[in-house]
Amino acid sequence: MLPRLILCGALLALSGTAAAEHHACGHLRSAFYEYGALYYKAADGRWTGIDKDVVDEVARRMGCTIEPSTDSRVRIWAGLSGGTIDMSVSAVSTPEREKFGRVVPYLSERNYVLLQKDVNPNIRSMEDFIADPGIKIGVIKSFKHGKVYDAWLERLRAKGRVYEAPDYEAMLRLFKVGRVQAVMAISSGWYPLLKQEHMAGNYRIMDWAPPKDAVVGGLILSRQHVDEALAVRFAQTIRAMREDGTLKRIFERHLDPELAAKLLNF
Repeated sequence: MLPRLILCGALLALSGTAAAEHHACGHLRSAFYEYGALYYKAADGRWTGIDKDVVDEVARRMGCTIEPSTDSRVRIWAGLSGGTIDMSVSAVSTPEREKFGRVVPYLSERNYVLLQKDVNPNIRSMEDFIADPGIKIGVIKSFKHGKVYDAWLERLRAKGRVYEAPDYEAMLRLFKVGRVQAVMAISSGWYPLLKQEHMAGNYRIMDWAPPKDAVVGGLILSRQHVDEALAVRFAQTIRAMREDGTLKRIFERHLDPELAAKLLNF
């Protein structure tokens, strides 16, 4: 009888520990930013997108309550570094950002330059672009585009040829009205434009980065509010979602299968 009581007690203790671990992440605040297929408003006005679906699934599997908010990327970075936000999405790791957050990758992207169709067709490279002083490019403030593009953009900034937009919609407005003749965009950014009648056929997609110049995005978890043990659980959950095909299905929900497959190369 005694061994059975001990066993029952051990099982109860283990189940209690498991329950505590299951609810250990509690209530977290996640900030999203509007961008292409990553986060956008559906026809019914509700927010949707790859980033939202990833966070929703992570929350479901880990038993978290993750409270969403929408803001500009600049304010999100300020909130993360200042401790008013617990996590955000599709973040690119840099040494500066790693000081206040841990990045858990879930997608690999590639940056492209979108040129207006009436831009000189002889512009076929970064150097061609720099050599034409009459064209400018729009980017989203605080975005990172990989070493090669970031170095190129710095050269253009020195010439006053880069417009920093606060968000995706503002950048596209600059492009549509001709304030800039080019914009930087990842595939999940320009893919939705193909469906817009007023945008389709109005631009050329230029791939000027080296083949291995991928940009890896992930959840960024505040070091101030998310401890290392919980960050490991996030990483394990994302890994499981990749292995069981969930990430692929999420990507295909918002992109075509070919682009969706490329996002898994992280």
